[in-house]
This record gives sequence, C-alpha cells and structure tokens, in this order.
Amino acid sequence: MKAALGGPRDGATWVAADGTLRAEYPGAGLNCMYVRGTSLVAVAVDAFQGPLVRVGEVELIGRVPSEVRAEIHDLARQEGAAVRVNWSGDPEIAAWGVSMGTEPDGELSAEGYPVQKDGVITSVLLVGPELANDPYATGPVMHWRDVTGRGRNPGAWPVTPGRDRPYWDWVPLERVGPLRFGMSPPQVADALGGEVPSGRIGAFPFWFYAEDGLWNLHEDRFENAGVSAHYWTNPDGVPQLGAVTAYGRTGPQVLYADIPLVGAAPSSLGAAILQHVEDHDLGLCFSPSGAMTPSGVNLALDTARAGDAAVSEPTFYTEHWEM
Repeated sequence: MKAALGGPRDGATWVAADGTLRAEYPGAGLNCMYVRGTSLVAVAVDAFQGPLVRVGEVELIGRVPSEVRAEIHDLARQEGAAVRVNWSGDPEIAAWGVSMGTEPDGELSAEGYPVQKDGVITSVLLVGPELANDPYATGPVMHWRDVTGRGRNPGAWPVTPGRDRPYWDWVPLERVGPLRFGMSPPQVADALGGEVPSGRIGAFPFWFYAEDGLWNLHEDRFENAGVSAHYWTNPDGVPQLGAVTAYGRTGPQVLYADIPLVGAAPSSLGAAILQHVEDHDLGLCFSPSGAMTPSGVNLALDTARAGDAAVSEPTFYTEHWEM
C-alpha cells in the first residue's frame, strides 16, 4: 500500500484479536482492511478526503445520494447486476464489491472552523469477493464499523412532523424529559413506559481477551420513544445513565432558549445558537461534529440523515461524560 499510494502512511493501525488489521490513511481518505496482516480485503473511501471512484460512468464519491442511487440502478440494469439495500439503506452490489454510504456534508468557515451543512454526501466501501455477499457482517468490516446493534434501514428516512413530537424539558446536568442522569437501565425503561430496547451496544473490557470479563452496556436504543440512552459503568459494575440522544428524525423536541434542537436544519440551528451566544455574551464550544454549542450546558449537536438532507440530533450529557 505504501508503494501504491506513493508515500509513507500518516495514520494509525489497529490489530484485532482475530488477526484482522486495519490501517488508516487520513491524508488519502482511506481505511484499508486486511486479513492475515497482509491480504487487502476492503477499502473504505471517505466522502471528503478520499479519491474519486468510478464504476462505469458513475462517480461514487462526494455526491447527492439519490442521484448516485439512480445512476447505479441504471448501470446495474444494463449489466444485469443485482442491487440490494445495505444496513444504512444505500445501494449494495455484490457483483461489483460496492456498498454505498453517506457522511454529513460540511465545510470550513473563513475563520477556519468546521461548519455543518444541510445535506449528506456519498462515501463507499469497496470489498473483495470473499466479503461481497454481506460486507458489514464480516470481521474485517465489523472492526472498522460495527453496525450489529443498529436497526437496518429499508431505504427510507421519514421525519416526524414537529406537531407530532412530544416536548421534553431539559435541565442541564440533571435530566432530559423523564430520564434523570444516573438511572440504571431498568429505571430508564420504566421511565419510558416500560419500552423494551430495540437494540443494545456494549463490549467486553479487554478486546484482546475477546469474550472475557463482565460485558459492559454502552447504549440502549428506544425506537418508539425516539431516544438512545448511553451508559457508563460505576465501580460496582452497574451501568448508569450518562447521556441521552434525541433522534433527529423521530425523537422528542427539546428547546434551548426557545430554540428547537431536534430535527432542525443544521445551518439554521447553528445560526440561531451563534446569535444567542453573541446576544448574551456566552462562551462557545464545538461538538465533535463541528457544531456550535453554548459552553457549560453539556450539549453536543450531531446530525441524522433524512434522505439527501441532514437534520439536527442532540445529545445531552452529564458532568465528566466523554463524547
């Protein structure tokens, strides 16, 4: 790969317990996955930094998803290739070793900080024939992006109208709606009307020992309530609620200074928060995604996909929580 990319690698390397290796090439916008340490089996191409990739006459990278999807289906019909829908609702073509994905669109401001835009653009996972039947169920790809705890998207991204969303109040560092930080998983479920989690994400403490030790719960997904509960484990081994994400497409609405935080266009939400911060001479923080948030309220703003668009998806977290 060093020779193929024309220079030294500038990223990290991860080796899993099963011998799978992943090497990151951030300068080239690539994540490369290997088995037995040397055999390349998959390449994930970033929407922003990655090279342009073409199948036939179809450009795959950095484009509007619906446009790429239509062109892929046209080409597949011409070539007699079957197109299915992958876990994220995007086209996947085993005969080509192609599984499409998306990333939130963004840009750098004149001052040099990242700014969220209101859409998503395409990325792609390219795999060899040994992984093509179900790429995201294979070890090499799961070590890069494990989606087993997430619901499979059928290829639609409906957004609940604002009038149909419940309103949750928010007391920073204390609670969001009926969910109080420090709750145990059973208490969270009870507070949500006894809803059973639709998905759970967790891990064993030492990846190199595989399934050894106490499995730690990290996240419960509640599709009916439209939220995810994020946990950390206290010294007694009991998970405690440390953060809550309200789903951008379907979650409850939460206000900050009369600004709706859930399901909004990222650019308009960012402008409203910036204006509020300037009007009240407050501090300004940036979420990991580049979104602006007032300092001291323990709020992170991410986005959720809504077809070709993006909508805001906030996470409210307690003190000392690491995003």
